[in-house]
Order: sequence, then C-alpha cells, then structure tokens
Amino acid sequence: MDMTGGRWHKSTRSGSNGGSCVEVADNLPGVVGVRDSKDPAGPVLTFAPKNWRAFVDFAKRR
Repeated sequence: MDMTGGRWHKSTRSGSNGGSCVEVADNLPGVVGVRDSKDPAGPVLTFAPKNWRAFVDFAKRR
C-alpha cells in the first residue's frame, strides 16, 4: 500500500529516549497506517479506520 503523504505521529505519552514506539498515520483516505518509529522505511501495518478506532477505544478502557 502506498503510504506517501502519510503524516506520521507518535503518542504524546511516548518518551523522548528513543525507545520502542509506534507511529500512526491517520490522514489517508480509507486506511490507518502503523509503523515502528525506529524503522520508518520498514513495514507498515494497515487497518480500516473503524477497526483502528475500535482498537484505540478498547485500549483506553484497559
């Protein structure tokens, strides 16, 4: 999937120590991309926006 144009961002809860973080691009139509912040040229997991929202909502309740 072409993620060109994705605006990647990390959680505000991520530390600045370069640890294990993920970045999310949620500005592309019909897809949310998730990648390892240490390997921005590496693989990207993609989710349907409704599935990503369900995951985030579930994680917030934990």
